Amino acid sequence: MTKLKGMLPFLAGMLAVFYLLPLLVRDTGSGMFILLGLVPLCCFVLALVYGLMRAFSPLYALFCALLFLPTLWIFFNESAWIYIPAYGVVALLGSGIGALIAKGFRRVS
Repeated sequence: MTKLKGMLPFLAGMLAVFYLLPLLVRDTGSGMFILLGLVPLCCFVLALVYGLMRAFSPLYALFCALLFLPTLWIFFNESAWIYIPAYGVVALLGSGIGALIAKGFRRVS
């Protein structure tokens, strides 16, 4: 339960990214920029910070992927389903890299 509490601020950030950034979509170009650029970048950065502050957690990546699921029906369509595992993998990589960096810093000091 404490692990989940530690995830909540980061998951809230992802929730904001997933549900507020699509409101900025005006045309196909801006939609692609947000889906392929901004959202993965935010996902990676938040996961990286999570990995630095907490530890590597596949559960965090799973939650990130699941948080995106309802946006398929709210903002997008079924063709955007591929982003669910993609954002999960991005979060997994970010969390893993963050945990490795944190482990390296702890080893040095």
